[in-house]
Amino acid sequence: MLFSIALLIVIVVVVFRVAPSESQEDAHIHGAGQVGVLAALALFGVDYFTSYFYATGEMMHALHPYGLEHLGYYAVLVIGIANLAFGALYMYSLGIFNEGGGSFTAAMRYLGPSLSLVVAVVLLQDYIFTIVVSTLSGVDQLLSLQQAGGIAWYWHFLLGAAMVATTWYITIRGRGESARVVFIGLGIFVMLTITMAIGLFIAKGAGVPPLPAEQTEHVTSLGSALFHLLAASMKGLVALSGLEAMSNGIQFVIDGDVSLIKWGRKHMPKLEKVWHFYSGKSGIGRIVQTSFLFYGALTTLFLTYFAIHFQAFDGVAGRSLVGNLAFIGFSSIPGGTILFWTYQILAVGLLTAASMTAFQDLQAITWRNVAIGELPEVIVYRNPKGTFTRPVTVAAIVTIIIQFLVRGHTSTAVPYYGVGVFLPIAVMGLAIRQHVKQHLVGRARTVGLWGSTFSTVLATIIFVGQIVTKWNEGGWVVLIVLSTLILMAHVILITPAGYRDPEDIHRVIREKSRIQGAMGNIVEWQSLRIQEYRYLMMMKISNFFGMFGVFKPLRFDDIPVPVEAGPFENAMNHGEHRTFLEEYLPKPEPRVGGAPKEAAPEDVK
Repeated sequence: MLFSIALLIVIVVVVFRVAPSESQEDAHIHGAGQVGVLAALALFGVDYFTSYFYATGEMMHALHPYGLEHLGYYAVLVIGIANLAFGALYMYSLGIFNEGGGSFTAAMRYLGPSLSLVVAVVLLQDYIFTIVVSTLSGVDQLLSLQQAGGIAWYWHFLLGAAMVATTWYITIRGRGESARVVFIGLGIFVMLTITMAIGLFIAKGAGVPPLPAEQTEHVTSLGSALFHLLAASMKGLVALSGLEAMSNGIQFVIDGDVSLIKWGRKHMPKLEKVWHFYSGKSGIGRIVQTSFLFYGALTTLFLTYFAIHFQAFDGVAGRSLVGNLAFIGFSSIPGGTILFWTYQILAVGLLTAASMTAFQDLQAITWRNVAIGELPEVIVYRNPKGTFTRPVTVAAIVTIIIQFLVRGHTSTAVPYYGVGVFLPIAVMGLAIRQHVKQHLVGRARTVGLWGSTFSTVLATIIFVGQIVTKWNEGGWVVLIVLSTLILMAHVILITPAGYRDPEDIHRVIREKSRIQGAMGNIVEWQSLRIQEYRYLMMMKISNFFGMFGVFKPLRFDDIPVPVEAGPFENAMNHGEHRTFLEEYLPKPEPRVGGAPKEAAPEDVK
């Protein structure tokens, strides 16, 4: 026991010393709430990293009941290929769309406002269900401590709601503080996981027997086996939302080189292409996404191997898959009971904290949705620490309602989560393909087209697979909900609430959201494009009803003609201190005698 306590003390001390913190100097230079590489790794990677606690369990849950757990290695291969393909796609995209917005911005620039509007709605669903799945998975890990996974559903719901409330409170206190808390948790998690792995190898070598075997169904059809394998692959891929999260949240990252890049440029100038690729805020985002390339496949392979060996699956012995392996692994370490309890409680905290990624990205996408006319202006409020508190609060309330509707059951919410992940990835692939066609030549163009096409096709197959393989688990409901949300988005846009003139857009972006520079110009352009799309839809509706002699309630002269947005390059030609909308905003009327005299410093009393 003393060994375990000493090990925990060492781990905690080391992680606390390494954990990032926002200094006043950084806030002054980069802006309040802007984060560096370690904080970005924590905030935008925690959802992906904590998929460790539920993704493999969900994957094996599609195989083990049918005695097909040995096929899990093929599912891991699919996950590894998807990680590499989508990771490379998003790492490349950060060089193009380095002002944030993810697939929403990419779609608006290259695919048009219609698909961009669809992505904006789907991302909201994705982020909210990220919170739902993460917190309910945390409940599963908590209950694994007392082998109480089968207790009444309302306890799952109440515990999940409490976790959402905790995360909401931490998030509204500021981005820097949130990042430090999450980084400390992730650091302890990494070191304890290494300890658990050592314990599992010791247990295997010592011949520790597997857990009691469960009765499974016998699958005789090859087609049925392949279907279950496909379902397992789809469930194991649910955490790829980390890619979109980093791309969307890049606007909150410090625009500067990390120490390693500075050192490399000074001492290893021959690798300048590498240092350039990882420089600036795009480089920080790419560092985070580089960690995604192999993490999912390696951790899933690790858990799959030992889960099969020890027959440690979700629900066995009243624990989750990871809970069972943690119990076996830490039991091989002196005083391992303390480590097991610490690990499971830490899992609860991290899965709760994983929703912070979603809360950060909700902030990033919400103010854009307000600017384009998809959400009411009252939602936009940014506090002095740079946090959009109202979207966070609304999302927390909606999440708790959904947790109640799914009766605190994680697997019921997973289909909604998975669909929201892969549609934006497919759209990003299409946008990158268009960029490559328009801007690259020669070998780079060929490689770019092949890579983006492969990523798009793969994401589309997985998107469809998420619905088909989960059809009996609610996949058909997901399809209806998704279609309804997209329809509602278009209906809201054509109502008076969806109208935005240049003054409205400027007020939302520059005054309420306090967004400046190129990012503000881009969203101003996007907002004008959406207003053009709104006008086009309303004209088509008017024409349609006009065919039947109906000209009310939409009359041609009642529809305001929007300002023309022009090409995307127009938005990028404005400097950091100029607004794209300046030519459309009202100018102050000239005063008799000229402009008022400005007071000199010595005149101010």
